Amino acid sequence: MDDAIEKAEEADLDLVEVAPDASPPVCRLLDYGKFKYRQEKKKQKGQQKTHVKEVRIGLMTEEHDLNTKAKQIREFLEDGDRVVISMRLSGREKAHDDMAMEQLSEFGQKFTDIAKYEKKPHRDHPSRLSMMLAPQ
Repeated sequence: MDDAIEKAEEADLDLVEVAPDASPPVCRLLDYGKFKYRQEKKKQKGQQKTHVKEVRIGLMTEEHDLNTKAKQIREFLEDGDRVVISMRLSGREKAHDDMAMEQLSEFGQKFTDIAKYEKKPHRDHPSRLSMMLAPQ
C-alpha cells in the first residue's frame, strides 16, 4: 500500500480505492478532480433543457392567422418546448372577456393530440388571458 502511495505522489495523481472489499483492495491512480469534472459533465449532458415559447393571439385574429400560429405552436411542442398562449384585450374588447376565454379554449383544443394543459385558460391580468401547454 505504501509503494502505491509513493507512485501516486511521484506521478502527481490521486490514489483512489475502487474495491475496498476485495482481497487485496483494488486501487487506481487518477486525477480525482478531472474524474469528478467529467462525471458532472456527463450528468449535465443527459439533462434536457426545456424552453418556454410564447405565442400571442388577439380577439379579432383571423382564421388564417390562427392556423399559422397553430402550425408554429405544433412545431414548438414537437421540439419538446412548453408554449404559453396569451391574448391581450384592449379597449372595448375587455367587455367581451367571455368571448375571449371561449376563443382561447377553442384554440387550445387544437393541440390535445400532442399536448396537455399545464395551466388551463385563465385571466392573468384584467386585460390579459393565457394558458400553458406542455408536450405529452
